[in-house]
Amino acid sequence: MKIYNNVNLNRKHLNGVIAIGNFDGLHLGHQKVINEARQKAKKLKLPLGVMTFEPVPVMFFSKKNKDHRINSLQQKKIQFEKLKLDFLSIIKFDKKFSSLSAEQFISKIIYKKTKCRYLYVSKNFKFGYKRHGNIQTLKKFEKEFNYKNIITSPYKRNKKTISSSLIRKKIRAGKIAEINKLLNRNWCIQGKVIKGKKRGRKIGFPTCNMKLNDYVIPKLGVYGVTVNFGKYNKKGIANIGYRPTFKGQSLLLETNIFGINKNLYNRVLGVSFKKFIRPEKKFKNLKHLKKQIILDIEQAKK
Repeated sequence: MKIYNNVNLNRKHLNGVIAIGNFDGLHLGHQKVINEARQKAKKLKLPLGVMTFEPVPVMFFSKKNKDHRINSLQQKKIQFEKLKLDFLSIIKFDKKFSSLSAEQFISKIIYKKTKCRYLYVSKNFKFGYKRHGNIQTLKKFEKEFNYKNIITSPYKRNKKTISSSLIRKKIRAGKIAEINKLLNRNWCIQGKVIKGKKRGRKIGFPTCNMKLNDYVIPKLGVYGVTVNFGKYNKKGIANIGYRPTFKGQSLLLETNIFGINKNLYNRVLGVSFKKFIRPEKKFKNLKHLKKQIILDIEQAKK
């Protein structure tokens, strides 16, 4: 898969089939759009690509949406790679790009830069200055700019349309099993291990501490997880919260990895969530906390 940090495509990737969207989470609904595009590309022997935006537009327009991402850009690249695209175009979403009108986006980006023949989007796709463009706009300019716009029907489960908004809602509610089914993989937070107070080590349960950065904040509490780093893929237990027993002030993801007791500072870990175990709570003292951690680990190992 060739990655373009713009839309200056190589000649071999022009005149292809392109799916456009934010693809935050790359859930089953997104996968449906891309799979339908793939079938068209395969049938007509055309290159298959995805066009996405960085940062996610809603985060560009409002700082209130900082805790928003389901997956990082790096994770998104890896997930796209698995879908066997020919190319991925990542457009920098900045002030200049956001000022393009819907028609300018079609003429300057879709037509001049990609010359795409088939354009796949979801039913609720909006684009252009102040999101004035929609699927009707795309339909209107098909003949003028020589492309065919194809709108994929929503992916539904239990009569509910699968969307990034729905998944964020479930992450905040700690409904991990449901989230993982909608993603078709375990939801994962990726980040660098930072130094902490070493309290876990002192009571016999060392943890790797990570900030959540721009990720959606899950329900605070304890989770059963798997941890990936380098050649390792280990089970573990993680706590997301403020550590009320110690009057913590900052939100952290603290992970105890089973069978690993080594310094992992500055290493990048992927913490994949498998099950919510219990909400975060304040303990009377360290003795009570340690007793609860032992019970949590037993449950996580099951």
